Amino acid sequence: MPETTRDLLTSGGWKELEFGPFRDDVTIHWIRPFEGDQPGVALLKYGAGASVPRHRHSGLETILVLDGIQSDEAGNYGPGSYIVNAPGTEHSVWSDTGCVVLIQWDRPVKILEEPAKPGP
Repeated sequence: MPETTRDLLTSGGWKELEFGPFRDDVTIHWIRPFEGDQPGVALLKYGAGASVPRHRHSGLETILVLDGIQSDEAGNYGPGSYIVNAPGTEHSVWSDTGCVVLIQWDRPVKILEEPAKPGP
């Protein structure tokens, strides 16, 4: 018996799940949060134009695009794309159209560049 199951993710089952705040215009549904030295598994939903600033992977990261297009400096990834980012690699991520991805991180990422906040 699996510890946790999310049904029909590749055919839109993610639309029925509850998402909470993660970053500006990016929400998260935790499937398995980080616990001790165990990996984290989640769904991330990017609004149109959302981004995650440049960051470094301290562990392996794997991503399966379920809906929309996710982009980084290496290209654009549509539904069904599977991306592997090795430990020590860096990139920023964005989605011009909005997207939903299934992601597993061995360890949390280290944000390298926070976007400037607009002044008063």
